[in-house]
Amino acid sequence: MAYEWSLDVLYKGYDDPQFRADSETLDELLERVRAFAEQVDSLPPKDAMCTYIRLNEELELLVSKLYSYANLRTSANTKDTASASVCGQLLGKLGATAKARAKIEKAIASLEPFDELIDSDPTLREYRYLLHNLRDRQKHMLRDECEEVAALFNISGGNAWSDLQSYLTSSVTADYRGEKRNLASVRNLAYSPDPTVRKDAYEAELACYEKIKDPVAFSLNSIKLQVLHESRLRGFSSPLEQTLFRSHMSRETLDALLGAMQEHMDLFRRYLRVKAKALGHPNGLPWYDLFAPMGSCERTFTVEQAKDYLLDVFGGFDGDLAKMVERAFDERWIDFYPREGKVGGAFCAGLEGLGQSRILTNFDGALTDVVTLAHELGHAFHNRVLEPHRPLNNDYSMPVAETASTFNENVVMNAAIRSAQSDEEKLFLIESQLQDVTQILCDIYSRFLFESAVFANREQAFLPADRLCELMLDAQKQAYGDGLDPNVLHPFMWVCKSHYYSSGLSFYNFPYAFGGLFARGLYAKYAEQGPSFVPVYRKLLFATPVSSVEDTARVAGIDLTGKDFWAESLESYRQNVEEFERLVGVQA
Repeated sequence: MAYEWSLDVLYKGYDDPQFRADSETLDELLERVRAFAEQVDSLPPKDAMCTYIRLNEELELLVSKLYSYANLRTSANTKDTASASVCGQLLGKLGATAKARAKIEKAIASLEPFDELIDSDPTLREYRYLLHNLRDRQKHMLRDECEEVAALFNISGGNAWSDLQSYLTSSVTADYRGEKRNLASVRNLAYSPDPTVRKDAYEAELACYEKIKDPVAFSLNSIKLQVLHESRLRGFSSPLEQTLFRSHMSRETLDALLGAMQEHMDLFRRYLRVKAKALGHPNGLPWYDLFAPMGSCERTFTVEQAKDYLLDVFGGFDGDLAKMVERAFDERWIDFYPREGKVGGAFCAGLEGLGQSRILTNFDGALTDVVTLAHELGHAFHNRVLEPHRPLNNDYSMPVAETASTFNENVVMNAAIRSAQSDEEKLFLIESQLQDVTQILCDIYSRFLFESAVFANREQAFLPADRLCELMLDAQKQAYGDGLDPNVLHPFMWVCKSHYYSSGLSFYNFPYAFGGLFARGLYAKYAEQGPSFVPVYRKLLFATPVSSVEDTARVAGIDLTGKDFWAESLESYRQNVEEFERLVGVQA
């Protein structure tokens, strides 16, 4: 089995004749966009709307193919300067057509009679949701020439500051026990079974951030100020309102989610207090022991064994999911192992129009790495379910983006807990699950509080690194409460989290809590209803790009705007916390 992904389905290299041909086709297509912008006002309304859809379908498929190839190569090797250059060139070409595309969209949004035009053509009917969103976006659009300027300036503005943060955090070295190590490898030591390793790694990590905190602070300040200005120019009251608008999610749903989280936060602080006492910490858990393993799981997996395990688990849930997992392993969709220059973490990228995805992980054989594979394969399954949609109906919003991935985690983890062969293994698995949900609740809530505080303060003053550390500590104390030792927190979490460093994607934090709890609630329905729930689940996933998050949930009979659903999802962990207490023999 090959352990690195293959991108040959896209291109075989930059000297591939198809890459050159597609690049030339893109230039021609962008010229057609500019020409259409000059004609759109004079065309019959139906012709204009249909031409808009056809052009954008072609553009979506072609740009996705070209950009995916370059971006995936960059992810696998951050030193691949040729790929970084191609990404920049593509963004530049698209930015240069922003004025034309803004003019076109404004003209399409103003066509009348709007709904009658949509009803007149079967393809347009499939794009009803997209076209109505296009019309809704117009009140937040700038003048045509301003859209072009904003897109071009963002390349050397927000995007460049984001690239700086990524470069600094991927290239900085930490001094750990007398040796130089990259930041990702030092952060991974937080999972070591040796408490002295965890503590030393934590201290080395914090010292490492001292080397880059000032330039990264400039990155964060610059991006957030740009976002504040842009959101106001576009008529939003705040970046959060802009994020909710783009997420197709109501403030009522967000408030219900956060309200339920706040009301149940002590359940997860209770878990942290129990873990702290079990590890000998009387004043709450120190940050460096957040990920300390408890219990033991002797099982390790080769890639081949991970494949067999996932096929066995998913085969009992959905045969189509199992078949897709088999394809992913056999057809080189996955880049498994860490190596120098490869980005850390894990992600899944869909290859539009090709019926495939590509998954990057940093696999080392632990059961948690198998769960990570399951998570990313959930994204791939979501992409697979969406294949029957037309090309422009494949983009789901942030909140529902983690639904299928986290649902997969529930399937795998619950299967593993049921089949645990000893109390030690069961403790390891339950604690891992509680560790994860505490991250998507306490940690995510702290990130939400931190980002809110940065936006609230940035316009009045530049926030130096030390002030950002203060805001982060305040957020962590509010979120974790007495679950953590208030004297041993992580003031530099703002440096290492790439989610803060996007000019086009603010508040990429609450969607993780949404996805985790939404998936947990869906899994509870599956546990209750059995195989009859699977078609409903697939129908719900299929609805994600063509419905608001509230309407998506209604497919499964769920109301997201009240606390009840969220509270039920959170309460489902109470049994895990109680079992954790029993297994460690400690009470909060």
